[in-house]
Amino acid sequence: MTPNYTLYQSPFSWRYASTEMRTLWSEEYKRKLWRKIWVVLARVQSEFGLFSSQVLKELEEKQNEIDLERSLEIEKTIHHDLMAELQCFSEQCPNAGGYLHIGATSMDIEDNAEAIRLREALEILVKKLDDLLGLTAQKIRLYSEIPSLAFTHLQPAEPTTLGYRIAGFAQELLIHSQKMRDLKKNLRGKGFKGAVGTAASYVEILGPDHFDEFEKKMGEALQLSFFPVSTQTYPRIQDYQVLVTLAGLGATLYKFAFDLRLLQSPLYGEWSEPFSVKQVGSSAMPFKRNPIQAEKIDSLARLLASLPQVAWENAAHSLLERTLDDSANRRTILPEAFLIADELLLTAIRILKGIKINTNSIERNLQVYAPFSASERLLMRLVQKGANRQEMHEVIREHSMQAWLEVTAGKPNPLFTLLQSDERIKIFLNAEEISECQNIQSYTGIAARRAQQIAEDIEKYLQASETYSP
Repeated sequence: MTPNYTLYQSPFSWRYASTEMRTLWSEEYKRKLWRKIWVVLARVQSEFGLFSSQVLKELEEKQNEIDLERSLEIEKTIHHDLMAELQCFSEQCPNAGGYLHIGATSMDIEDNAEAIRLREALEILVKKLDDLLGLTAQKIRLYSEIPSLAFTHLQPAEPTTLGYRIAGFAQELLIHSQKMRDLKKNLRGKGFKGAVGTAASYVEILGPDHFDEFEKKMGEALQLSFFPVSTQTYPRIQDYQVLVTLAGLGATLYKFAFDLRLLQSPLYGEWSEPFSVKQVGSSAMPFKRNPIQAEKIDSLARLLASLPQVAWENAAHSLLERTLDDSANRRTILPEAFLIADELLLTAIRILKGIKINTNSIERNLQVYAPFSASERLLMRLVQKGANRQEMHEVIREHSMQAWLEVTAGKPNPLFTLLQSDERIKIFLNAEEISECQNIQSYTGIAARRAQQIAEDIEKYLQASETYSP
């Protein structure tokens, strides 16, 4: 359908997400899935002698001839979208249309189509997530040993490495990829169980001894596993599990983007997202370099985080064998959750490919705050020499507070000058030994080694994956 820009258009229809994800959640693709299931149902039923297989040729020829205009015209009268599509399909097949939908209820078609679409949408996300994982492994390898100041409570702390910081993000992405694959593998459709899940209509026309074989053949034809027990729908808790998984991915991408927004502030100045030559940062302030890509991730991820609540209520409020109060919101929450996740991954990939690392700012921040960062190292050396840990902690804290006043006034950090002149410390360490503790370039512990290990784990995981193509 051609967008009509004189009416409201969802941003996901044209601004966000990939064409393949938009196509998957389109009205046309949904109806193609419905028709596919109707044809498979007719084919399997013909194998059980309900009618001649000769009628299938006409159904198969018209299967993909979607006529939305006609179907929507019918729906205006009957107020049922699936029945309107069924009537439209039947009109196109005057000889075979009467064999469609025998024994079925709407959700035998809709819910199985939805399960197929969820699985295909997860496949799209898994591929993009693999691409992002591959990029993180590359960046970890590149930056695993470069010292960088770490921050706790948004205050300067001790050094870490660039690679280790990225590895924390990558580690979560690896978990999400594994969970997404497991979810995709375990997705199930309703099956073909009729109006309340008892399959009474199918048992009536097939006989009680043939239903299990019939449903097995349907599953094989659609390459879809079915819940053994259902009501009129598949259990809506499955939707909740899907959206929780996507929201979890969103949380990790949100944190990455939030950290990036902080680090590209000039006050930190260490990382920055790509900023093109012609890009405009502000309509009022020409100098601005606003982090719009990272902010977009956080904006969309925040919306994604709200969607599992709706799916939870759909599952919890599905009274008895079915109510319809989930139908309208599922038209929105399922596609938009995937469209958001798709856009989040596309944007994260774009950022990571073009991310800028300002080594001058990294070195500047290390130099300004290195004496504070080295204070723990000094404390450990003092304890090794027999000093009381609590007493020395207080001594160093006193000098640190005095040094902070100098630093905030724009003066050089005097901490180690103060420490070298303190007689309480000099009992255990001489001036040279105290000064040696200032070298924090190597005070990064396991950071480089563990970062490299995460990169290796990701590379092995991707090599074992059939979906990843670097």
